[in-house]
Amino acid sequence: MSYVKDPAPEGFTWPNGAKLALTIVVNVEEGAERRIDEGDKRPEPVDELGAVPGKPIRVHGNESNYQYGINRGAPRVLKLLDEAGVPATWTVCGQALQKAPWLGEAIAKRGDEPCNHGHKWAFTSFMSPEDERAFIAKGTDSILETTGRKPAGWLSRYLHSDITRRILIEQGYAYHMDDYSDDFPFWALTEMEDGSQKPIVVLPYAIDSNDMKFWLAPAFTPDMWLDYAKRSFDWLYAESQEEGARMISLGLHLRIIGRPGRIGAFRDFLNYVTSKEDVWITTREQVARHFAETVPAPV
Repeated sequence: MSYVKDPAPEGFTWPNGAKLALTIVVNVEEGAERRIDEGDKRPEPVDELGAVPGKPIRVHGNESNYQYGINRGAPRVLKLLDEAGVPATWTVCGQALQKAPWLGEAIAKRGDEPCNHGHKWAFTSFMSPEDERAFIAKGTDSILETTGRKPAGWLSRYLHSDITRRILIEQGYAYHMDDYSDDFPFWALTEMEDGSQKPIVVLPYAIDSNDMKFWLAPAFTPDMWLDYAKRSFDWLYAESQEEGARMISLGLHLRIIGRPGRIGAFRDFLNYVTSKEDVWITTREQVARHFAETVPAPV
């Protein structure tokens, strides 16, 4: 018995008839975080501890923790993706890749998707419309320079403004991912500056299975995180077979999953999902484009 309409149109499938689409989302914020020495008013909370300095002082140790994500986390994540033979979407801050150009080159070499996460890892919701437009465009240009590809999608730092989607449409973006409302893409009609309505694809993301759960109380252990990620996959896999097509996202951070005590859980997850049939492991851009080509946009 169904109580609500299924989010997937009847008969919808992903390429090759797959019912479940999986995207691995690797956030690259390291090098674009708030730093006193770069003119920010305050530093980031201390990673792993969640401590917030009482005064706006430079926290050298925390800066080095971000650098660990680039130095060791990124190579480990890249190695596992290569071994599994799966693509990824990298939600990158432009400044992060400017500081680590080798990583932009690696993303490009793999044929992976760079998604715009801002030039700096900053909140756009407090910006003026003019500043937000310029901020998104700066990230676009920077990512194009470091990866050779213009990003097709956008992810904010937690919050987005009432006109973020309008700006994304103006700047030619294919999708927006600041949403957690479903397990399937959808079209969102967006009011433009002239009062007209234009559609943009929204690709829901997921926080519950994100590796940030290692830091948030009650914190997951690697075994708990792996179990939760596999349970999420198994449920949506079964649901996609029984009810309608679905998508699932797994969000990672270089400085979190890249630690020696955690990276094995990601390896085990990749081994698990690649052993399954009828799953399309792909990038978010490809998910958005297949959806847009298959499901007519509202008018």
